[in-house]
Order: sequence, then C-alpha cells, then structure tokens
Amino acid sequence: MSGPDKNFWPRRAGRGAALTLVFASVLATGAVTGSWPDGGGKHVGHEERPVADVREQPLDDASRAAREAMSEGKSPQQSAQAADEAVSRSGDRWGAVYSEAEYEEFEQSLDGEYTGVGLWARRTADGRIQVTGVRAGSPARAAGIRAGDRLTSVDGRPVTGRPVTEALSLLRGERAGTTVRVGLKRGTRAWIRTLRRANLSTDSVAVTHPTRDTVLIKVSAFTRGTGARIAEAVRTAPARAGVVLDLRGNSGGLVTEAVTAASAFLDGGLVATYDVRGEQCALHAKRGGDTARPLVVLVDGGTMSAAELLTGALQDRGRAVVVGSRTFGKGSVQMPSRLPDGSVAELTVGHYRTPSGHSVDGRGITPDLEAGDRALGRAETVLSGLGHPS
Repeated sequence: MSGPDKNFWPRRAGRGAALTLVFASVLATGAVTGSWPDGGGKHVGHEERPVADVREQPLDDASRAAREAMSEGKSPQQSAQAADEAVSRSGDRWGAVYSEAEYEEFEQSLDGEYTGVGLWARRTADGRIQVTGVRAGSPARAAGIRAGDRLTSVDGRPVTGRPVTEALSLLRGERAGTTVRVGLKRGTRAWIRTLRRANLSTDSVAVTHPTRDTVLIKVSAFTRGTGARIAEAVRTAPARAGVVLDLRGNSGGLVTEAVTAASAFLDGGLVATYDVRGEQCALHAKRGGDTARPLVVLVDGGTMSAAELLTGALQDRGRAVVVGSRTFGKGSVQMPSRLPDGSVAELTVGHYRTPSGHSVDGRGITPDLEAGDRALGRAETVLSGLGHPS
C-alpha cells in the first residue's frame, strides 16, 4: 500500500492515497487510499461498477493535459505529471494521476515485496512531504527517521511542492542494496541520511498473543488478502480469548478487504453507505461472523480511510469498544479512470458514512475511551472487563 514505498495510499496526502475507494494513504514510501481498483479498470465492492464512465471536469482536464503532453512528445512520467497538476488545480485534495508504470507498481505492491526504505508519507496542503509512519525493521527506522519528519530532498533533488510519487520513485530505486541520500527536517533541525534500500514485505497483518486470553491483530494496511487473514486469526483464536484489533497508523487500502474484515466480527448487516456522484450505495457484511468474542479496536490520528470505515462499522453496530485518539478523517471515495496516455487518474467522486450516518470526512471517529501512549495497555484492560466469549 504504499505498501511501504508504493503509492497505494494517500496522495495529496500522498498521491497514493488515492488508489483504493478511497480511503487512505500508505506510502511507506507508499500510500494507501480508499478505492476499489481491481486492476482491470473496475471499481469493485459488493457491486461491480465500471469506472471508465466517470467523466466530469477534473477528469476532462486531466485527459486534456495528458493529450497535450503526448502531442508535445513528453515522456509518460511527464505526461502523468501534467495531468496530475491539472487535478491539483481542480481542488480535489485526494485526487491523483499515476503513470502506467506507477499504477502497475501499485498493483504489484498490493500482493508481494517491494524495494524501498520503509517510509509512509503524504503530501500536505502546503506541498510539503511529511513522513506519516516508519516500518519496523526498515532502513528508515534504523536511521532514526520518525513520523512527523519532513522529507525535503532525495539524492539532492528538492521534493517540496512535487508530487509525492515523484519522491517515492526516487526513494524506491530499482534494486535492494543501492543507497539513497535523504534530506529531512524536524522542527528547526535539518539533516541528511544515507539509506540502503532493502527488499521489504507488504504483509499487513501480524498476530500475537500478549496473554493467554488476548489475541492482538495488528493491521498496517488493507492489502489483498488482509480481510481473510483477519478472519482466520479470529477463527483460530483460543475459545476464551478476546481480540484487540490494532488499526493505529493504518492509512487504509482496499475497501473490499475492510468489509471482509468486518464480516469476521458481524453476522451480516450494514458496514457503510456511500454516494457516488449522487447515487446512494451500501456495503454489507457477510453472515456468520464471530459476534460473541470480546473486541477492542485501537485507533489514532494515523487511522484513515478503509480503517476508519471498519472502525465506524464496529463502533456503530455496538460490536467493539474503540480505544485511542480521534482518527484522521478521510471519508472520501476515489475511482480510477484510464487517461489517453495510459496513465490512471484517481478522482474523488463521493463520500462514505458509518452505519449510523456519521460522516467521517474531515471529522474522523471519536474513540469510546481516549488513550495516549499507553493505549495498548488500556485496550487490554478494557478487554479483560468485557468477559469471555460464551
């Protein structure tokens, strides 16, 4: 998602945010969004909807810019950049344009390994590129880089004001073992670090057992297969164990995977509603989920998009106690469309709401219990008070 170093999660919060119904940005030098691309030009959920017919002003402007760049003999990257700048002018905060190669990389990052340094990043409203997370065990973590740092240059090239994907492409490089010089800023301190790229896995689910009666499921992003892995972890958990679902720092991903995850804890019913250019649609969980096992969901300001969709569903349905801090507030819906030059535009077409009708965009989700640095400990305490599954 940005599996790390991929653009499959926010973009203007990281140009990758876009690639999935929207919701999110995983950059890890990657980004995640909240879209439902299936790689074949469709937006998929419980209903399949073609996206090639998404034709309104921002898309028309992007298409025109791409055609003009092609006619001038510009490279695919330059063509995509021209289209991306047209989208930026439209005011679509989460809209983004990816070259054909970038989009293919994004698709690959949803399944396997990628080469990079392990940063999640986003582009802020003023054009700065901000680190939103650092992967454990990555070159970036070893170098002491942390969330909140600003990325100012890559191999001497300034990146402020540039598309996030441009910076991410420079960070990724072509193979592990090569080095990249990264300019960073934290408050008034500015420095440069040389990082050695590594092969990193996009595995997004980690399951541990902190205590005999607790299963901790940490989900870093909703990549392909994430929902099924969560369901398997719940199905195979000890009979008397409760679940802590840790969505902190999860910038989103594939909405269909979030719905599958919701189905692991619900017996059917509404997960979210959303509108696409005025048309109202709904997402429903499958029947047969585990509705008895105690459940606590951990969230923070880095919980975005598809992760917020899942959190809102479990909270509104009374299925989980939510612990942590207010979530990011990305509840917009992007859809992918192919441009004349082969690049892909991800443009905002609507917004989603939780089962109770709560709009997440710009507001986020307020936890049932506020908790800061010791949120995990608070979650485990709450879980113990919920009893054991009968």
